[in-house]
Amino acid sequence: MNRKKDEFKIAAVVIGRNEGQRLIDCLESLIGSVEYIIYVDSGSTDNSLQNASKLGVICLSLDMKLPFTAARARNEGANFIIKNYSDITAIQFIDGDCEIFSSWMFQAKQFLIEHDNYAVVCGRRIERFPEQSIYNKLCDIEWNTPVGSAMACGGDALIQVHAYKEVGGYRDDLIAGEEPEMCFRLRQKGWGVYRLAADITLHDASMIKFSQWWNRAKRAGYAYAASFYLHGQSAEKFKRKEVFSIFFWAGFIPFSIIFLSVINYYLLLIFLIYVMQVIKVFKKIELKNETKEIKLIYSISVVLAKFPQLIGVIKFITNKLLRKKEYLIEYK
Repeated sequence: MNRKKDEFKIAAVVIGRNEGQRLIDCLESLIGSVEYIIYVDSGSTDNSLQNASKLGVICLSLDMKLPFTAARARNEGANFIIKNYSDITAIQFIDGDCEIFSSWMFQAKQFLIEHDNYAVVCGRRIERFPEQSIYNKLCDIEWNTPVGSAMACGGDALIQVHAYKEVGGYRDDLIAGEEPEMCFRLRQKGWGVYRLAADITLHDASMIKFSQWWNRAKRAGYAYAASFYLHGQSAEKFKRKEVFSIFFWAGFIPFSIIFLSVINYYLLLIFLIYVMQVIKVFKKIELKNETKEIKLIYSISVVLAKFPQLIGVIKFITNKLLRKKEYLIEYK
């Protein structure tokens, strides 16, 4: 049975570290649209905690003696809400470098009221400064996922509390990819995930260097490997396609070509297969309102990203074999 509007109450969990003015903008965008705002700080050395307190926000400090993950920070905030505010129906998760659109909360709340079989509703994250660098632009394109029933959400999403509790929230030990992994578990329980045709947040990736893009891709590879390790044997074969694709394009193909070139160096021309792959992506991908130059750069990035992703996969495997602690792969 669908709930009434006055029975559907929302609290927000904001996570961040050293976000400066971006955190202030984030918190101010939430004031007045949710019942409570919980800010979980992850070892900031700026005035983040003081600024949040001045805005009347409930502040929590993550224990930094333990390895940091965004999942752990989100769980800290969510568990505080569940423990102290039993009247809260859903939690709006948002990263501290984002600013929520004023129209979002009403649309998301209305959707969950009318579709209580959905655990998660998300929208279109928009990059604040896509013109600042090509890497910001690539992020903006990445955020534009299809509208409708989805396999997963991103870091900005409205999630029903009882669904969150049913699956035990995010996995604290995942250094990346915690949102798709939790959505996988929710879907296994029969819950749905939906992306509205609505803007949810403005985001500031602040990526201006190739090394940042590289590390972000490496973290994605790590996340694919970790998710495949957890659920790759499921009927869905979670993230198997992504991991196998990484090994094929960044491992098997280049090493095979190099090996064959020992016999005949002309076989190095087989490396042109990557050019063909870029052309394939270019022809297949649909990027509305983007120039051919941007479309080409995006196609190149899709192919090139396999190499740092492979490093991320190898890093995950090495950590598991050596039983090493997992630490966040930073790109900012």
